[in-house]
Amino acid sequence: MKVKIFVTLVILFVGFGFINQSSAQVQDYKSAIGIRLGYPLSLSYKTFISNAGAVEGILGYRNWSYYSWFSVGALYEHHMTISAVDGLAWYVGGGAQAYFWSFDKDHYLNSSDFATFSFGLMGALGLDYKFANIPLNISADWLPTFVIGGEFLTGFGGSYGGLGVRYTFR
Repeated sequence: MKVKIFVTLVILFVGFGFINQSSAQVQDYKSAIGIRLGYPLSLSYKTFISNAGAVEGILGYRNWSYYSWFSVGALYEHHMTISAVDGLAWYVGGGAQAYFWSFDKDHYLNSSDFATFSFGLMGALGLDYKFANIPLNISADWLPTFVIGGEFLTGFGGSYGGLGVRYTFR
């Protein structure tokens, strides 16, 4: 049931975005590279492939007391300007991510160290701001994710997302 609600919300946000797109340049940069602080800590590369559409590649890492994971993913983000603030846009989109998990045997009885793989389908909802006089972009987003596969890792994760800080290129 949660998956149906999630998919419906993503479709509505993306559809609304396409209806309200403008012909003006949405952001004042072509590409940006930097870090995403949040869940997980990540490296990010974002590039616009059209006036309002961007692709963001994400390499993430998370380490906890008894497990760690490395992730590789990509998002398509459709940007819409917020005319009240120059350089500010909001975006919606979606993508996918692969997770490579490693677990420590000391936290599982009668177990040895093990690793597993899972796949995630992500939505994206966020804000993107490009400073006018310096080559810096910041973003804040929420990336609700539905994880599939890997031992006991299947399910919805609503805690993904964070704050991005990137150096921009024209």
